[in-house]
Amino acid sequence: MQVRVIRIGNSRGIRLSKTILQKYDIQDNVELILEDEQIVVKPTSMARQGWNEAFKKMHLEGDDQLLIDDVFADEDL
Repeated sequence: MQVRVIRIGNSRGIRLSKTILQKYDIQDNVELILEDEQIVVKPTSMARQGWNEAFKKMHLEGDDQLLIDDVFADEDL
């Protein structure tokens, strides 16, 4: 796909169509990766997005048990 570089104030940029924004769920920020003479535009996700649902699912499946004790015998609290 070829797009035009446009002037935005003192900078230049490209426009992404509504279709691309929706398809890749691009909201406010993207990550730019510079590699092998290419610029990759990657959607960013919010930190810990979906963790609540994952924890609820773990609890329902009984997969949220501690693997080690949270207090060790040699700790002096």
